[in-house]
Amino acid sequence: MIDFLRGPVAHLESDYVVLDVNGVGYRVFCPNPYAFAKGEGDVIAYIHHSVREDAILLFGFPTRVEQKLFRKLIEVSGIGPKVALGILSGGDPDSVVTAIYQENITYLTKMPGIGKKTAQRMILDLKDKLDDFSAAVYSEGLFAVQVPQEEDHTSWSEAREALKTLGYTDTELDGVWLKIKDDITYDDTVDVIMKKALKLLYAG
Repeated sequence: MIDFLRGPVAHLESDYVVLDVNGVGYRVFCPNPYAFAKGEGDVIAYIHHSVREDAILLFGFPTRVEQKLFRKLIEVSGIGPKVALGILSGGDPDSVVTAIYQENITYLTKMPGIGKKTAQRMILDLKDKLDDFSAAVYSEGLFAVQVPQEEDHTSWSEAREALKTLGYTDTELDGVWLKIKDDITYDDTVDVIMKKALKLLYAG
C-alpha cells in the first residue's frame, strides 16, 4: 500500500492534485489541493490508499495528523471518504478533535455532510479513540486554534498569519483580502478562508 508520495505538482483541480512521481502522474484527492501549490519543486503527500471493487483511489494530506484523522473519520458509520475530506476541508485537525472531546455538536454540524445524528455518532465512536491524537497534533505544531464559538468573528487574522508563514507578503495578503472579504461568512473556519485565499494567490 502507498504511504506517501513525493514529487512536483503536475496539475491542480478544486478537489485533487496530480503529483509527478518519476514520470508517473498520481491523482490524489485532498481537502485543500491549494495547500500543495505554493512554490516549485517536490511536495510530499501522506496517502490513504483505498482499494474498492470498482476503483482504486488515493487520498492525500500535507501532514501525518490529517492522514491519521481521515482514517479515524472513515471508521465512523455513515462517514465515507468524501464526507471525511469535507470535514478536513471545513476544519483544521485540532479543532475537529477538540469538538469531539467537548461534544460540540453545533461545531460538528457546520461541517459539510454532517447532520446531528452523524455528529453524535462521531462523538460516540471517536471520543475514546483519540487519546494519542493530541500528542501527534502537538508534535506537528498544529494545536493552536481553538474551536470557534458562536460569538467568534471571522478567522482571517489567523489565516493571514498562516499564509505569511508560506511566504506571502503583506501586500499580497491585503490584496487578496479585498477580493474575498465579501465572500467570507460568519461560520468560515481558518482552513476554509485559507483555501479561498490560496485559490486566488495561486491564480496570480
